[in-house]
Amino acid sequence: MSEFEKKSSCCSGSRTGVIHTRTSANPDVRGRTPLQVNTLLDPLAQTVQPTYAEQMIRLPGGTFLMGTNDAEGFPADGEGPIREVTVAAFEIDPYAVTNAAFSEFIRATGYVTEAERYGWSFVFHALVSPEQSRKVNNCVQEAPWWWVVEGASWQHPEGPDSGIADRWNHPVVHVTWHDAEAYSAWAGKRLPTEAEWEYAARGGLSQKRYPWGDELHPEGAHRCNIWQGQFPVNNEGSDGYIGTAPVDTYAPNGYGLYNMVGNVWEMCSDFFSLEHNRKAMRGGSYLCHHSYCNRYRVAARSSNTPDSSSGNIGFRCVRS
Repeated sequence: MSEFEKKSSCCSGSRTGVIHTRTSANPDVRGRTPLQVNTLLDPLAQTVQPTYAEQMIRLPGGTFLMGTNDAEGFPADGEGPIREVTVAAFEIDPYAVTNAAFSEFIRATGYVTEAERYGWSFVFHALVSPEQSRKVNNCVQEAPWWWVVEGASWQHPEGPDSGIADRWNHPVVHVTWHDAEAYSAWAGKRLPTEAEWEYAARGGLSQKRYPWGDELHPEGAHRCNIWQGQFPVNNEGSDGYIGTAPVDTYAPNGYGLYNMVGNVWEMCSDFFSLEHNRKAMRGGSYLCHHSYCNRYRVAARSSNTPDSSSGNIGFRCVRS
């Protein structure tokens, strides 16, 4: 595992990461009150809610200042230096792809995600039910809060005893870069470049830390779904959510785009580095915390392998 992977392993689980047997020293949910586990239902048999799939916003393109030299940034991640970048006009989904939209893709194509083919995916420890936790034997060595949960998939985000019957308008998770590419092609769209993503996330503002400005909680209001409390053992949920939030939660940015930071990492088309073995992700997730993963800033970057999936990675699409 590289130094970058060690440093950013809190961001998401990777199939290339070192997995070892979970011990009593690892984070454990036994003896604590877990999140309510959803009733197990076949999502494809339910009435699908609006998918938001066709509501794209056209951005005119132009030249903007990409990256940051912010003292809170991570230079080793390639966030800087600040440079002028020009993007052509494009359309972008105002929301991350939802469970409802992804289910339409599955219904139409019969596609099987990589997590379903592997038979497991990474789930954050505190979201796993006590019953399911007794069956978990492996975790990520550098980030033991990432558990290897058999049967975790987009339909069963916390394992076989969970479902998405009440999360149709939440972002789809447990999808890999390959899965996102397949959905995008089916929808007649594509994944954004990092430049397009950052241009869109800034919402017309220049060199601000967040899509709405430099202050994380303007006038005391929560503007994104991130971790509050002591990571990784206690999430107070003062922003209203412990796991994912609906894709239209909080106020949009200046371009009308929702949840460009927090909630779920969003995959991009670019490779993260010249090594060409990991794909870039932007925006942070509900697990980001200032003390561990201060990557819910618009210039922040992370990455994962194209075949990795976890409960905090999703995507949104663009169209040229």
